[in-house]
Amino acid sequence: MSLRAYQQTAARAETPREAEYRLFGQVTRALMEAAKLEPTDLRGRMEALDWNRRLWSALATDCGDEGNLLQTDLRAQIISLAIWVGKHTSLVIRGQEDIQDLIDINRMIMQGLSGSPVEPA
Repeated sequence: MSLRAYQQTAARAETPREAEYRLFGQVTRALMEAAKLEPTDLRGRMEALDWNRRLWSALATDCGDEGNLLQTDLRAQIISLAIWVGKHTSLVIRGQEDIQDLIDINRMIMQGLSGSPVEPA
């Protein structure tokens, strides 16, 4: 089976929750790699930071849609987190905050998506 055929089959067999988990995993790995770079290496860190911000922005947009089937309070919480991610990302870019907080938030979301209990920090 070719790689393309495998990817298409895997995509069709994936639930939306699994797709979200996979996407968060990819973005979080990119953030973890970016965290290894010097904070002054903005060019190297920017792609991961921007990808993460775009992911959260897309989630907020989806949660703001009237057709979204999630509970209203959960949608509001996701939108609030997306706003925080956007602000925190700007602070990381300016060197005023650490990228690790973004990684931690994504990991917590991934735990929720996987159904595993969230361990206290």
